Parts: sequence; C-alpha cells; structure tokens
Amino acid sequence: QVQLVESGGGLVQAGGSLRLSCAASGRPFSSYAVGWFRQAPGKERDCVAAISRSGGRTYYADSVKGRFTISRDNAKNTVYLQMNSLKPEDTAVYYCAASATRWDVVLTNTPAYDSWGQGTQVTVSS
Repeated sequence: QVQLVESGGGLVQAGGSLRLSCAASGRPFSSYAVGWFRQAPGKERDCVAAISRSGGRTYYADSVKGRFTISRDNAKNTVYLQMNSLKPEDTAVYYCAASATRWDVVLTNTPAYDSWGQGTQVTVSS
C-alpha cells in the first residue's frame, strides 16, 4: 500500500476554483491508478475522476465533466484535481485513493482501491 495525504480543500463561492493535491509516499507512485472520490453527508462515496498509472487514461463523472481536470506528476508522487466553476452541489469531503495496477487502466469503483487518504473538505457557498 501507499500512504496518501490530500490538501487544497476549503471554502469557495459558487463559480470559483480550487485545486486539490494528493501526495503519495511509501511506494513508486507510477505503478498506481488513482481516483478522486467525494462524499456528502448522507450520501454514498462516489468517484468523480480517475487517472491511470501513466496519466494517459482519465475518467470523469458526468456531473463534473468540463469543470474538473485530473492530472498527475509521477516525479513528484502527486495527483491533482483542478476544480473550476464550482457549484454548491460539489460540497463534500474529497478523498483520493490509489491501487497498484498491472495495466494502464482507470478504476472507478470504491472496492477497487486499497489505499485511501484522510479526506479534505470542500465547501461551495451560493
């Protein structure tokens, strides 16, 4: 497993932007697929974006397409989630997750990941 630490959350007005970072330690990060998930109170934890180990493949939930961008810098062991045009419904705790993969694939299901960060709160005010 790899250790993950998220940062970059906070309070922002609707229409604003935030960039979340997920820093990894413990193993070579280039072997890991990474996903960003979010969980609002009373709701399930859902994948909003995911990226393959090379960064060549990405996935976005329909609710964030065109507004969020996932990227990674394997030299820095970090994955980013750039969030633009934020909406109040984006308010949630955001988690990054990682799982070692043999192939260059994206993973979008919660059980597929075996390493999780502690989460960072994102609050979007209207």
